[in-house]
Amino acid sequence: MDVQINGPMEERFDEILTPEAVAFVADLHDTFNARRRGLLSLRHDRERRLDEGGALGFLPETREIRYSDWKVAQAPADLQNRRVEITGPVERKMMINAFNSGAQGFMADFEDSNSPTWHNVIQGQVNLADAVRGTIEFTSPDGKEYRLGDTPATLLVRPRGWHLVDRRLTVDNCPISASLLDFGLFLFHNGQALIDKGSGPYFYLPKLESHLEARLWNDVFVYAQDKLGIPQGTIRATVLIETITAAFEMDEILYELRDHSAGLNAGRWDYIFSFIKKFRNRPDMVLPDRAQIKMTVPFMKAYTDLLIHTAHKRGAHAMGGMSAFIPSRRDETINDIAMAQVHEDKERESRDGHDGTWVAHPDLVPVAAEAFDAVLGDKPNQLDNLREDVVRTAESLQEIDIENAHISRAGVRINVDVGIRYIASWLSGNGAAAINNLMEDAATAEISRSQVWQWVRHSAVTEHGRLIDASYVRGVADAVMDRIEEEVGPDIFTHYRFKEARDLFEEVALGEHFSDFLTLPAMELLD
Repeated sequence: MDVQINGPMEERFDEILTPEAVAFVADLHDTFNARRRGLLSLRHDRERRLDEGGALGFLPETREIRYSDWKVAQAPADLQNRRVEITGPVERKMMINAFNSGAQGFMADFEDSNSPTWHNVIQGQVNLADAVRGTIEFTSPDGKEYRLGDTPATLLVRPRGWHLVDRRLTVDNCPISASLLDFGLFLFHNGQALIDKGSGPYFYLPKLESHLEARLWNDVFVYAQDKLGIPQGTIRATVLIETITAAFEMDEILYELRDHSAGLNAGRWDYIFSFIKKFRNRPDMVLPDRAQIKMTVPFMKAYTDLLIHTAHKRGAHAMGGMSAFIPSRRDETINDIAMAQVHEDKERESRDGHDGTWVAHPDLVPVAAEAFDAVLGDKPNQLDNLREDVVRTAESLQEIDIENAHISRAGVRINVDVGIRYIASWLSGNGAAAINNLMEDAATAEISRSQVWQWVRHSAVTEHGRLIDASYVRGVADAVMDRIEEEVGPDIFTHYRFKEARDLFEEVALGEHFSDFLTLPAMELLD
């Protein structure tokens, strides 16, 4: 194999990109990339059938898996209690704060909250290696020191999705699978070290669209464990159910990963994006303002109820969704309102039967913990809550009857504003952007641009009767750009690439053809 590293070698990168580690990830790519590409083709085949009037439903060929009696492997000791997990990018200071937050778990993210600059990708691996060995520390420019506390959260790692490649490392002139790069480097350097500490290499798997994609991951796990001499079943993975197609295959996904499974997670923001994406050409499936798509609307409640029922039936954890609020340091009124909403959301999740939940900021950890403590008490989880009241129907997963649904002018503006601001942040190397007291990531930016695309596509109108067309959206973008430049000043406006961000937003929100992911064209602009 001809393996080339095309990204710059910064300080300590040689500790990660060793000849042995690079050979390992290149071998994974060489062994599995053809299957990965074939599965991506199957995604497009399914989308084409939907565009031609096909329907989503449960797979008849896997009916026996859904209705037979089997369970996944029991969770290891440090994944039994997962009542609060905090997530964030693989940035050094944020990682230390997350480990010390009091949460049971920390998901270190190479995906939606990480801008995949070469620096972020490889420095993130350096940071993880230090964290696993307990040596991670950071000193801020003002001299403040950050170190791990005595009881850091259990580490889980989210690699990038199957659809992404990384051109900074090529195998026989082919950009390497970003999934296999992130997974392989972490496992190679840290798998045995984690086992020696009494833990293990734990992962979150993003954006799966079928059980065949889960099967691919399972085969990667088996192959990698054999190559590194790690006992089979040591790797554990929680699958984010964040596509509408995966919601129809939850039993099958758990079955494929049953010896390596750590549960299912309700990836709510990507799920909404997927819902819009899959039904983008259906005028009867146009969704209202993002703010109205709450977890209690029919299709979202049906999805999370089915996730809990399915996971618990198979002995797997059912993790709740993200609370993305960032507390304000200036406005306690905003905090009081938002904290009450977060607590209500976590109370609902715990009562519904989730075993734990996600937060984006350390200040939300005690709020979420209080809600789950009230339901769980001394129990580590509620796997015994089988939710036998849940009825599995294809119709319920696609029911969009939302009371008083409408599209507001503010809803259009917010989507344009969040889309442009987030893309500018991402292009500047920051994938976790604080916007309007929310931690926005690629998933929420995807909702923003896909809603605009859907509204324009189907000539939707606002509640005041204004046609949402390309001209209207560009006018909103003009106003957003003026406001941003006024807020940040011309120098920062230019430095953070807002004009490029606006152009890219309009490309993915107003283009004739729907781009599968905004990060695909964005990668062409990334350093």
